[in-house]
Amino acid sequence: MQQDDPCIKWVEEPKLGTAGMMYLPMFIQGLTTTFRHMKKSLSGGAVTVSYPEEEPQIDNPLIYRGVHRLNKDDQGRVKCVACFLCATACPAHCIDIVGVESSWDDREKYPESFSIDELRCIYCGMCEEACPVDAIELTSLYNLTGRSREEMIFDKEKLLSVFDATHEAEPMKSKELGGTV
Repeated sequence: MQQDDPCIKWVEEPKLGTAGMMYLPMFIQGLTTTFRHMKKSLSGGAVTVSYPEEEPQIDNPLIYRGVHRLNKDDQGRVKCVACFLCATACPAHCIDIVGVESSWDDREKYPESFSIDELRCIYCGMCEEACPVDAIELTSLYNLTGRSREEMIFDKEKLLSVFDATHEAEPMKSKELGGTV
C-alpha cells in the first residue's frame, strides 16, 4: 500500500473538545434516558410488577414465547405428522419424537410419543417456524414450575392439555391451517 495511492482516502481522527474528552455528552444522554424512565413510572406506567400478587400484562400474546402446545385438527386428533423438522431445527435438542404409521388417510405418520424438555428449551421459536402443518406453537403461558426435572418434560398428553387450556384465549396462528387469526 502506497501513501500516494489515489484509491485510498485517508481519514483524520476528529479532534475532541473539552466536553468530548470528559464524556459529558454521553453522561447527559444516559441521564436523559434515566429521567425519561422515571417520568414514565411516576405517571402510572409501572415498570415493575409485584409478581405473583399482580399478574404481568403481556402486550401481544400472539408473539410471546411461552410454554409449548401441540395443536389438534378439526377432528380432535394431534396435527403433528411426525416429520421431525421441529426436532431437527431445535438448537437446544430438547424435542424427542417417536413416529409410527398412521391409520388415517390424510397422513402417513403421527407421533406415538412427543416430548419437550422445557428446562433445556431456549424458547427461540425455531420448532414453531419449522413445522409445515403448524402442529406446535408457543403460547403466552409463562408461569412454568415443577418440583423435579421429570415434571418439566412435557409429553404428548401434557402438550395437548396445554392446547385444551389455551385454544379459546389463543386461537391457532395460521388461518389456512385451521386457525382464526
